[in-house]
Amino acid sequence: MRFVLAWAFCLFGAAALADPAFWKHEWPRTDFGKTSVGNWVEVISGGPPRDGIPALSDPVMVAVTQHDGLARNEPVIALEIEGQAARAYPIRYLTWHEIVNDVVGGVPVAVTFCPLCNSALTFDRRVGGRVLEFGVSGKLRNSDMIMFDRQTESWWQQAIGTGIVGEMTGVELDALPSWMENWGAFVARNPDGLVMAEPAARRPYGQNPYRGYDTSHRPFLYSGEMPPHGIAPLMRVIRVGSRAWPMDRLAAEGEIREAGVRISWQAGQASALDAAVIADGRDVGSVRVRDGQGRDLPHDVMFAFAFHAFWPEGQWMLGR
Repeated sequence: MRFVLAWAFCLFGAAALADPAFWKHEWPRTDFGKTSVGNWVEVISGGPPRDGIPALSDPVMVAVTQHDGLARNEPVIALEIEGQAARAYPIRYLTWHEIVNDVVGGVPVAVTFCPLCNSALTFDRRVGGRVLEFGVSGKLRNSDMIMFDRQTESWWQQAIGTGIVGEMTGVELDALPSWMENWGAFVARNPDGLVMAEPAARRPYGQNPYRGYDTSHRPFLYSGEMPPHGIAPLMRVIRVGSRAWPMDRLAAEGEIREAGVRISWQAGQASALDAAVIADGRDVGSVRVRDGQGRDLPHDVMFAFAFHAFWPEGQWMLGR
């Protein structure tokens, strides 16, 4: 958290400048005349400038047996595309890069992680016959990362996978089934799988710059409404479409079958947003979401405040 809080001193004046006229100086190629943003005060600087958090493209992948240094309980984003070796993208790298542009079996994908919302989503990068490459804008809305594509310099809201400013406003990226699980479980299930190798960047991989964040009472850089039903704003929820299941309910029941989905929980995954070293984080468990036929479904495990911000009319699956 000290790393994040160090940015805060330059942020409080940002909201006053958060209007199209101000951002045009930084983004001259972005069409601000086309946008779904109703209140520009929601858009603020996250501190680092455009590409200050460097997204990665074409990562080096190695066999799981060749990667050293990952603890069994460390979280990875698992991506399994039929006919291809399963791939793991360690959160220890995504914490510092937030987006990985990759190609898996001819499918161009963007693997994304927003630490402030705990949102980990994978998208197909193909839009209207074009393949987009995504970067980190340095802007936040409802504490969620705003991505941008390098082809049109449109802005995209990571949590919903939708263009919000520029030529691509209103365009929705196709979400692919992926999930966060512990490294040990991924390797046990995929002994012939691949894992992203450590990037050639000077970052303290394995450390958590957001120490203690997911046990905070309030989210960082968020001024919107808190979630209803007395749900803690930083409670993890499992979002499938516009429904959200609180993590404490799932952890208590182990498995939930309702609304056409089967959600399971298994202990063993360290929180990436707790201890100073990710592997030392408390156990928050791994979640898998499937349909009635056992097929993996696109979903997110995000903080409750973010779900409420982007799905204010969403359905809370409280089980009572």
